[in-house]
Amino acid sequence: MSDRNKGALLVVVQFVLLFAIIVLPHGVLWPVPEELGTVAVLVLMTGLAITLFGFVSLGSSLTATPLPKEEAALRTTGMYAIVRHPIYLGLILIGVGLSLPAGSVFTVIACLLLIALLSYKARFEERLLIAKFPQYQDYASRVGRLIPFVGTLRK
Repeated sequence: MSDRNKGALLVVVQFVLLFAIIVLPHGVLWPVPEELGTVAVLVLMTGLAITLFGFVSLGSSLTATPLPKEEAALRTTGMYAIVRHPIYLGLILIGVGLSLPAGSVFTVIACLLLIALLSYKARFEERLLIAKFPQYQDYASRVGRLIPFVGTLRK
């Protein structure tokens, strides 16, 4: 499978999983007190904000797939100074925020699959970024992958 097709497939699957988290039936796996609902909204809003700031930080280098544009510049400022994949982090937080009040094993499974997929997608994208930008390895040795200071690459 080509990198282009693989990238497109990963994007489709991530949106299918997010959609599944939204539409899967809610359950009674855990009680959903008002406080949990508040936490879920805060996590969801934080995820939306991080995703938006990630989009803005990428500017004209933003693409729909993990393949960097031919004319793309490596972004290491804004949200990208904190984590290498803020959009993926934001999507994970959105998934968690949507899953918390669901009380369903199905949403938990879909959320865990989303986290696994985005972790894989980040590694796939990094392989492409290392090939395109010689300075990416140095940047990745200082900045965490999805969590600040966690998942830095060795030089």
